[in-house]
Amino acid sequence: MNLSSTTHNKGNAQLPPGSLGLPVIGQSIGLLNALKADRVDKWFQERIRSYGPVWKASLFGYPTVVLHGPTANKFIYTCDGNLLTNTQPPSISRILGSKNIIELSGNDHRRVRAALVSFLKLEVLKQYVAKVDEEVQHHILTYWKGKPEVQVQPLIKILTFNIICSLLFGIQRGPKREKMLPLFQDMIEGVLSIPINMPFTQFSRGIIARKKLAPMLLDLIREKREALEEQGDTHKDLITSLLSIRDDESSTTMSEEEIIDNIIVLMIAGYDTTSVLLTFLVRLLATNKSIYSTIIQEQQDIASNKASEEALTWDDLTKMKYTWRVATEMMRINPPVTLSFRRAKHDIEYGGYTIPKGWQVLLSASMTHMDDNIFQNPTIFDPNRFEKHAPPPPAFSYVAFGGGPRMCPGIELAKMETLVMMHRLMTTFTWEMIKKDESFKRVPMPEFDQGLLVRVKPCLFDQALATNHTQTKLNPNYGSTLFIDI
Repeated sequence: MNLSSTTHNKGNAQLPPGSLGLPVIGQSIGLLNALKADRVDKWFQERIRSYGPVWKASLFGYPTVVLHGPTANKFIYTCDGNLLTNTQPPSISRILGSKNIIELSGNDHRRVRAALVSFLKLEVLKQYVAKVDEEVQHHILTYWKGKPEVQVQPLIKILTFNIICSLLFGIQRGPKREKMLPLFQDMIEGVLSIPINMPFTQFSRGIIARKKLAPMLLDLIREKREALEEQGDTHKDLITSLLSIRDDESSTTMSEEEIIDNIIVLMIAGYDTTSVLLTFLVRLLATNKSIYSTIIQEQQDIASNKASEEALTWDDLTKMKYTWRVATEMMRINPPVTLSFRRAKHDIEYGGYTIPKGWQVLLSASMTHMDDNIFQNPTIFDPNRFEKHAPPPPAFSYVAFGGGPRMCPGIELAKMETLVMMHRLMTTFTWEMIKKDESFKRVPMPEFDQGLLVRVKPCLFDQALATNHTQTKLNPNYGSTLFIDI
C-alpha cells in the first residue's frame, strides 16, 4: 500500500469514489438517521459494497474520506501528527474544548495522556475498588430496592455519573453533583450534531451547557489547589492528582484550561459509555438464560467467600473472567462509541487515492466488528470468541477502546465499574423485561425508547445453605447458593 504525504496539485489528485452531496449537510442526516435506527453498520457496509474500502462523503461540515479494515484502523490509531491530526468535527471540539486529549497530538498528547494515566493506571485504581463498591451498593439501596419496576438506563447513568464525580472530582453526594448532571446530558446530546448554532438546536444546547459548566469546574479546581497547598494530598481524586504533577522546574504540567477540557472528556466518556455497556448487559441477561446461568454461578462463587458487608477487592474482580468476556463481546456488537475522526494535515496517498489536506478521515468500529471475514457469524453473540485459548482477532480489528497510543486510558476504570455493578446487581435481584422488543436509537449513544424498563424481584438464598455459612457471616443480600424469586 502506498502511504505518503504529498504536495502535488489537487487538480491532478485521484479522489476516492463517492459523493459529497449538499454543502455543510452532505450525508450527515443519512448517517445520523442510521445511528438512530441502529443501522450504522449496514449504512457503512452498503457504501463499502458500492465503493470499496476507501470512499468519500461529506459529514458534519467537512469533506470526509472513510477507511475500512484492520490496516486502516492501524493507520488511523498509530499515525503521528505529521500526517493526521486529531481535529474533531466542530460540534465535538466546540463542546469538549480544544485542549482535550482527543484533539491533542505529538508532545502535548503524550504529556496530557501521561498525566491522566498517572491516576487511571491499574496500580492506582486497585485502591478504589471498595469506593466504587460503596457507591454501587448505595445506588442499589436508593434506586432499586423495593421498586417493582425500574428504568435501567437512566438509573445506571446516575450510577456512573456518581462514581466518576467521586473518583475524578472528589465531589461527595449532594447538590453540587445534582447541578452538574443535566449539563453533561445536554453536552452529550450535542457532541455529534450538525454545527448550526441556532436556538433550540442540539448543538446550541451543548454550547450553552459547556459555558455553564466550565466556571463550576474552574471553581472546583481552585478549591482543590487551595486544599492541596494548605493540607497536602489529603483526599486523592483526579483533579488533585493533576494539580500535584510537577515538571523538572516544579511547575504544574497542565493548565486550568487543559484540566477542564480533559475532565469534561473523561466525564462524558465514563458517564455514557460504561452506562451503555451495563444497560446492554442487563438486557442480555434478561433474555439469554445460558449466559445468565454461567455468570450467576461465577458471581455466586465469589460471594460465597465474602463475609457480611465485606467490600469487593481487585482480586475478586480478577475472578470474573467469564463476565468480562461477555462484556467484551457486547462491546463488539454494540460499541458505545462507533465513530472516530481525524484530519489530514497534508495531502496523503492511501490505497491508490489522495486524501486532500484539511479533509476529515473517519473509521467506524462497526466496520471491522461486524465483518464476517474477521469475526465468523458476526451477528451471533458468542463470548467464547474472547476465551483465553481462542485465536485472537487480527490486530486493530477489535477497537472498542481504540488502539495503539490512542487506546482509551480509562479501560481499567470501565472494567471496574462494570464488574462491580454486575456482581451486586446479579446477587441482589432477578429481572425480566416488560417490553421484550424494546428498541433503542443512537443519539449518538444508544438510548432505549423506555429506558429499558424491567420488572425486578429480590433474591433470597437457600436458608439451609445459609446455616452452613454462619461462620463466614454471609450477607443475605449478597450471598451465593440457590436463589428463589419472591
